[in-house]
Amino acid sequence: MTAISEAQLQALLQAVTDPCSGRTLGETRAIRSVRVEGADVVVDVELGYPAASQHAALRAALVAAAKGVAGVGKVSVGISTRVVAHAVQRGVQLLPGVKNIIAVASGKGGVGKSTTAANLALALAAEGARVGVLDADVYGPSQPLMLGASGRPETLDGQNMEPHIAHGLQVNSIGFLVDEDQAMIWRGPMATQALEQLLRQTRWQELDYLVVDMPPGTGDIQLTLSQRVPVTGAVIVTTPQDIALIDAKKGLKMFEKVGVPILGIVENMAVHVCSNCGHAEHIFGAEGGARMAAQYGTELLAALPLAMSIRAQADSGTPTVAAEPDGDVAALYKALARRVAAKIAAQGKDYSARFPSISISKST
Repeated sequence: MTAISEAQLQALLQAVTDPCSGRTLGETRAIRSVRVEGADVVVDVELGYPAASQHAALRAALVAAAKGVAGVGKVSVGISTRVVAHAVQRGVQLLPGVKNIIAVASGKGGVGKSTTAANLALALAAEGARVGVLDADVYGPSQPLMLGASGRPETLDGQNMEPHIAHGLQVNSIGFLVDEDQAMIWRGPMATQALEQLLRQTRWQELDYLVVDMPPGTGDIQLTLSQRVPVTGAVIVTTPQDIALIDAKKGLKMFEKVGVPILGIVENMAVHVCSNCGHAEHIFGAEGGARMAAQYGTELLAALPLAMSIRAQADSGTPTVAAEPDGDVAALYKALARRVAAKIAAQGKDYSARFPSISISKST
């Protein structure tokens, strides 16, 4: 029997590329252990982000790498996921029950930000994460309709709200607290206070990610939220149209100024494919999101189509990822979710819980 070279085995396994981050498993330190038992090899991998749909392909790549070593027989690969809290803005405390907050912003209304936020949250959950959605658009809440949830939140202790559960997501919105046709005639400070209460007085339950559907614009409400909410990273949604890109750039710069990492750009309504003839047409222009990403040194996370089904499914309360989980468009949202989660996993971790608070009192 040929003795297995453990050094060669380790080198080949560490060189396998993580399909979502583009980095090797050695660089991400994802391989937790490699055991050689005679001719058999047992590999344990721990990913820092959810990617359930990619486990089979990654397992096959690791088996193929191990088989490249002479003498290897049976190869068993176990893949697990552990999402941890990552660093946020300096001086902002993490939210109890929430590891990471993803802000989905646009700078401009009408670009499909809320639809993107809902499907991103559903895609993260489909990949294996515990996910919540906070609808931060006080003046035009849309997540209750999009996620098919209604009714006032319950409270178990008289102080905190229980989130609604919709399609497996924990959800809260000002839309649950006011009538559907009631106009929120609030000035900035009142709206900001209401949002902070929604965020901090909801009993979020062990979330890996809380997706915050930000209100459009870069005014007082958005700036206050980006300063006070512990945001792990921001996703900027735009269409390829120049008029949308102008405002998206302002949103991006706002997050940069308050120290929130930009995870990347989502180009929504990038192309329309005729359902009758299959002709593809760039109704709002082409590659505007790619140009913006290159200009600001960030990544184009996804180019999503302009499709009637996306609109119809969101209006019906069952967004695309829930309505057609195995469809082509859902696959695009899942790829977006994996890229976002992988980028968060590559960021610095939060270590605040490891250090005790220190208080200094004057002795009399």
